[in-house]
Amino acid sequence: MSERFRSALEQADDRIVAGRAMDGDVDAFAVLVRRYTPMMRAYTQRMLNASSDVDDIVQESFVTAWQRFGELDDPSKVKSWLMRIVSRKAVDRIRSIRPLLDVDDIDRPAPLHSSPSQVVETRAGVAALGAALKELPDAQRECWVLREIGGYSYEEIAEELGIPATTARGLLARARRYMIVRMEEWR
Repeated sequence: MSERFRSALEQADDRIVAGRAMDGDVDAFAVLVRRYTPMMRAYTQRMLNASSDVDDIVQESFVTAWQRFGELDDPSKVKSWLMRIVSRKAVDRIRSIRPLLDVDDIDRPAPLHSSPSQVVETRAGVAALGAALKELPDAQRECWVLREIGGYSYEEIAEELGIPATTARGLLARARRYMIVRMEEWR
């Protein structure tokens, strides 16, 4: 592939790139992988609390996407389609390892140019958030993570978890109320 074509493909919008990938274009699929791996990894790390399974889940998600491209109705919505795939795989992994999941394993690097006191405060805030999330019932935690970290709509959460949208709204409202009270000192 010429460098000019590769650059044009990298700059193309999702509709064009996904359309080409749907037609079997491996180079277009590679563009999608490069474009969405960072976001999918970040989302999966939050869902699994920085588990060592993150890269495996993202890779499995792309394999599934490649195999199931025929199910993508609108190529311009490839981002949300990929996020639904990775979310389902992360939720499946959570369900399979639920008793072993430890939110305390979150280890975020400190931002550059931070003073030691800012680093300590940031880590304490992350630890408090992890502890608060750990206290939530599983369904509330899943709804909260999908909405607040994944950016899912209520309908997408309902579809993802196989529950009515009204139930997703209720679970999320309860989770938010709890998190607001629990994280009050960190505002």
